[in-house]
Amino acid sequence: MTRTLPTERQAGQPFDPPEGLAELREKSPLSRLDYPDGHTGWLVTGHALAREVLADRRFSARVELRHLPIPGAPTSDQPAPPGMFGSMDAPEHTRYRKLLAGQFTVRRMRRLTERIQAVADECLNAMADQGSPADVVPALAQPLPAHTICELLGVPYAERDRFQQQALTLFRLDNTPEETGAAYAAVLGVIGELVRAKRKAPTDDLLSDLTASDLTDTELVNVGFSLLGAGLDTTTNMLALGVFALLEHPDQLALLRAEPQLADQAVEELLRYLSIIPFTVRTALEDLELHGEHVTAGESVTISVPAANHDPEHFPAPDKLDLRRKASGHVAFGHGIHQCLGQQLARFQLRVALPALLAKFPSLRLAVPAEDIAMRTDMLIYGVHQLPVAWED
Repeated sequence: MTRTLPTERQAGQPFDPPEGLAELREKSPLSRLDYPDGHTGWLVTGHALAREVLADRRFSARVELRHLPIPGAPTSDQPAPPGMFGSMDAPEHTRYRKLLAGQFTVRRMRRLTERIQAVADECLNAMADQGSPADVVPALAQPLPAHTICELLGVPYAERDRFQQQALTLFRLDNTPEETGAAYAAVLGVIGELVRAKRKAPTDDLLSDLTASDLTDTELVNVGFSLLGAGLDTTTNMLALGVFALLEHPDQLALLRAEPQLADQAVEELLRYLSIIPFTVRTALEDLELHGEHVTAGESVTISVPAANHDPEHFPAPDKLDLRRKASGHVAFGHGIHQCLGQQLARFQLRVALPALLAKFPSLRLAVPAEDIAMRTDMLIYGVHQLPVAWED
């Protein structure tokens, strides 16, 4: 069976994966897929098969080889620029990954926790001072990741609004090429200025540390761009959508309030349940057999993250939010050598922010009917455009 990637979600079910993915997975975890550019490749919807493909180095992450499964997504027939390591294979990917891995250890992220807590408290105090109702997105979900990633990279916090707006532009699916190009150039320009400043006067941050390596200015700019872009929009939407999901599941909300020590486990379940990254793509470097099918060299394989994370073979009752679930093994951050480098940073922010929000506002509720929440169906990263909430003073 050949078909296009399901992207439409059932009305009134904002947290469920797009319709059609479960049906495809029930028939087979591997099916044929039509791509908008005319390419015919494959779609993976099963959890075990997703991890198998992501761990198999016969499948490439190179940007110039892949076909993307949705119209309007940016494509390129050129290799990734120096420093854009997420779209490279070994040995180039390995070189950058080794340089960066020490910057994203659990130990370093723990050192950032105190600062993350302070920023979250500042955001929540300002939200309380403003009074009910308020929008969680600009009040907490945007500024917390912006401040955190800017501090980690050494980006002046005064630049955060400009970076956020450009990142939002880059992730839109209805951009013109000119709009995308302008946003891309603007962000690279600012990071370029920052890199040159760090060369002259290093400070205590990731970019300054990397100036002591053998990376060129171009590589440093592109590494910074990759980390900044990934650290803003993803965590913002995971945080806002996580709040929405908890407010719509009062039993789970009450559980987290009563047992805040469940925060780590709750974050993993929310990452699995919400799966805000819709897909990742790999391309076969050689002819091979996959789940009994012959995959030809050059064929792209799209891994549906929501489908894999809702596979009942690995996660019983997968469409139920269960904060007591052991959600280990989910692929919200990918798997294999390209697994998200900043995953610990994202986890720490969510573990701090969600319990802090619930503790600050014990009577927190949606300020509008759930069906009136504007979902980000026009963006590559799923989430909400706004999340109006209210509480009793």
